[in-house]
Formats: sequence, structure tokens, C-alpha cells
Amino acid sequence: MFKIGVIGWGLRSPLAKMAHRPEEGVELVAAVDTRAEAREAFLDEYPGATAYSDLSELADPIDAAIVMSPDWLHEDHAVALLKKGVAVYLEKPMAITIESCDRILAAAQQTGTKLYIGHNLRHYGFVTAMKEWIDSGKIGNVKTAWCRHFVSYGGEAYYRDWHADRRLSAGLLLQKGSHDIDVLHYLCGGFSERVTAMGSLMVYGDLTDKHAEGEHVKVEFTNTWPPRSLTKVHPVVDVEDVSMMLMELDNGVLASYQQCMFAPDGWRNYTVIGDEGRIENFNDRPGEAVIKVWNKSRYGFSYEADEERVVPAVEGWHGGSDDAIISEFLAYVRDGVEPINQPIAARMAVAAGVCATESLRSGSVPVDVPPVRWIPQAAD
Repeated sequence: MFKIGVIGWGLRSPLAKMAHRPEEGVELVAAVDTRAEAREAFLDEYPGATAYSDLSELADPIDAAIVMSPDWLHEDHAVALLKKGVAVYLEKPMAITIESCDRILAAAQQTGTKLYIGHNLRHYGFVTAMKEWIDSGKIGNVKTAWCRHFVSYGGEAYYRDWHADRRLSAGLLLQKGSHDIDVLHYLCGGFSERVTAMGSLMVYGDLTDKHAEGEHVKVEFTNTWPPRSLTKVHPVVDVEDVSMMLMELDNGVLASYQQCMFAPDGWRNYTVIGDEGRIENFNDRPGEAVIKVWNKSRYGFSYEADEERVVPAVEGWHGGSDDAIISEFLAYVRDGVEPINQPIAARMAVAAGVCATESLRSGSVPVDVPPVRWIPQAAD
């Protein structure tokens, strides 16, 4: 039996549940969470398993771990597990600093232990469709791209808990934006080597209905509207709710990313332009998203594209992408199947987000994105 431990049993616990496949020889056998109620919930779900309040207490022999602890703990948890020879699934973002990412990569390299980062957006149907058409040459050679991200649930998801505190999340250009930065890198075939950004805390910074320091507020999506009516805001709110960044990739492609945390709708719009055409998604939900390509010259706009396709409907969380990444992780750690999600790419998404946040908070000065630094691990 392939045994899996889970680090952090919270909002993303449904993802870990997908890995419990006794019929395939895979079982969740242990969980680590500082909250007693979380440990009890895990044991209610898996009566034969064990639960601990700290990773150092974990005594069960496990083959792999799914790390879903808060972002600022990713480095400590991932490195500790990798040094024990435990294969690691690590939720995005990989970490909240470039140095932390490099230490995680170094631990995986030096121990030869498998590391997988959960960038599920690469497995969304609309991204897969766009990638296929771009790689097939429908728009020629990619030259420029942009993403607009409208986050209607931004207040409820990110301003009631630790995400709102830059000490713990670095900022939403990194925490939330790492998804889209990674996909822009993926679609454009390169990594950011120079970035600049601007942003502001326009709405949520002025709210006064805050919960008490140390109080745990469960994230719930109740469609709060308008955004200024949000209640039980985190005591510390200092991350921007509007962010915009420009990216110069190492292959010469120029890209941009825009994020708004108080939009009335919630979806992502990507546009990629090559030297022979343009591709764009309208809607991003499977069964509703339409991918359109314009690759014939025209004057003016035509909603009718030269070629288009509807992304098929699928079942499962996050448009079926959560199921896909868990299956990909298991295939990687059990059977050696090389995954689409690569740790280096996850690191570069964090690095671009960190550098863009630095630029944003220092007058939009351009910042060079550093290459991977392989940091030696201290001996035990």
C-alpha cells in the first residue's frame, strides 16, 4: 500500500481526499494540523488513520506527503519531508520568497526525492486548448501576451484571513498571481527575466469591521456585494487589491498581467498574439469557455473568429484540474511519469511575482528576476 500523509487539513482538504484510492493501492494514513477540530475532522473521515499537531511528531512511515499548510510554512515543511526521503506534493505558491524556493529545490536535488508543485491552472480545459493550438502553429511564433484576472470573490477569499497580511503571503500578485504568471510562462514558452509593476489597496484597506487578533474566520463564499460591505476583515490588511505587472521573458516575449480583487465577475481572460495570428479565451469554465483564433487579416473587430472551439464540460473541482494534478502526482511518484508541472517553473512564477511586488512597492522600478540559486543544505 502506498501511504500518504497530509500537512494541513483545511479549505483544500477535498484535494487530498482525491488521493485516497484504496482500490489503486493508495491511502491517506496520517494528517498534521495545529487545530484540534481539523484533526478530529480528519479522523472522522479516516478512522484508521492518525493525526498530529506538529510535523515533528509524525511517526507513521509514509511514502509521500501532500503539503497544504499556509504559504509561509511551505519551506520548512517541504524541506523537512524531502530530507526524510518523502515525496512531496506542495500547493502553490511554492513559497513566499525566492530564497525559500531555492532551498526547497536544493533539498529535492540533493536527496533525490521527488517534488511536485500543485499548479492546477495548467490543467484547466481552456489553458490546455490554448496551449495545443499555440504549439500547433495556429498563430505563428508567440510575440506578446496578456492576462486579465477578475476576482469577484477576492474579499471573501483573501481579506478575512492571513492572505491580507503581507508578512504571511507577500502579496496577492504572488499568492494569487503565481497561477497566471505560470500560465503566461507556459503559453509563451519562457520565463520572466525582468518585471515592473504598479498597484494599490483601493477598497479593502478602509474597512473597519475586523475580527479579533487570533480569531479564526472560516472562508465562506456568500457573494458579498458591494465589496465595501465585507465584514470580519483580517486585523492586518496591507496587500494590494489591484495589481498590474509587465514581464520581459527570456525568449523576447513581452507579457502583462492585471488582477482586480473587487470585480463584479470572476474569470480569467488570456490573449496571446503571434506573428501570424491571435488566440483568446472567452469565459474559462469547462463547457462554457470558447477558444477563438483570428489568423486572417481584417479591418475592425469580428466576434466571429477564423477558428473556434468550445472547451468540453468535465466533472470535478476547479474544472476537473484538481483531479488531474492528483493523478499526475501519483503517476509521477509511483510510476515515474514525467509531469507537466515542473518545480523550476513554479519557482520562476514565484520569483517573477516577488520581483514584481518589489517593483510595485518601490515606485515601479524595473527588477531583474534572479536565476535559480542552488543553496546547500546544512548537515543534520
